[in-house]
Amino acid sequence: MSTTSRSTTLLLARHGQTVWHAENRYAGISDVPLTDEGRAQAEALGRWAAAHPVDAIWTSTVSRAIATADPACRALGLTPHREPALRECDFGVVEGRTLAEFEAENPARAKAFRADPVSYPFPEAEDPRTAAARGAHALHRIAAAHPGERVLVVAHNTLLRLVLCSFLSIPLGEYRRVFPRLRNAAVSELRVTDREVALLSLNVPCE
Repeated sequence: MSTTSRSTTLLLARHGQTVWHAENRYAGISDVPLTDEGRAQAEALGRWAAAHPVDAIWTSTVSRAIATADPACRALGLTPHREPALRECDFGVVEGRTLAEFEAENPARAKAFRADPVSYPFPEAEDPRTAAARGAHALHRIAAAHPGERVLVVAHNTLLRLVLCSFLSIPLGEYRRVFPRLRNAAVSELRVTDREVALLSLNVPCE
C-alpha cells in the first residue's frame, strides 16, 4: 500500500464552553476564556485521550481551543501543533452578540440568515464558503502529514460544521440544519485518504 493511500483518523473536537457560549453569544475570532464547565470538559477530553491515545494533536490558534487541548497534550506528553486556518469564522457585526439581539435590530437580515446562512451571512462576516475551504484544506494537510495515524484536532463549532458539509457533499447552506451544533469537547471521527473522507461517528461525549 502506498503512503498516499493510507487512511488517517481525524478526531475532531469543538473547544470547551466559554463565557459567551454559555450566553449563546457568537464568539468567532474573539478571544473568550473557558468557563469552569469548559475547563471540566477539557479535562474530560484529556482523560478520553489518555484512554484512546492519539499520535498528534492540532489546534486552532485561538486560546479557547489551545486550553481545551492542553489536558490531552499533558496526558500524552505531546506538543500541540497550531494551525491558523482552523480558527473560527469571523461573525462580523454579530461578534459578542446573540442572534436574537441581531434579529431585534435587523429582522429581515436575520430571517435571510436563518433561511440560508451561506448566501446571507452576517454583515461584515467572513464568507462561509471561504471558511469552509480553508478549514477543509487545513484538515487535508494535517491528514497528509500523519498517514496511518490518529490525530486529535481541536477547533470550532461553525468552522467544523461547514467543513463536514464540504467533505460529505452536503450543501453548505444546510450546515445549521444538518448539524445543529457540535457539543463542547465531544469527538467526531473521520477517516481521511487522499481520495475520500468518511464520517465514522459524530458528537460522541468524552464521558
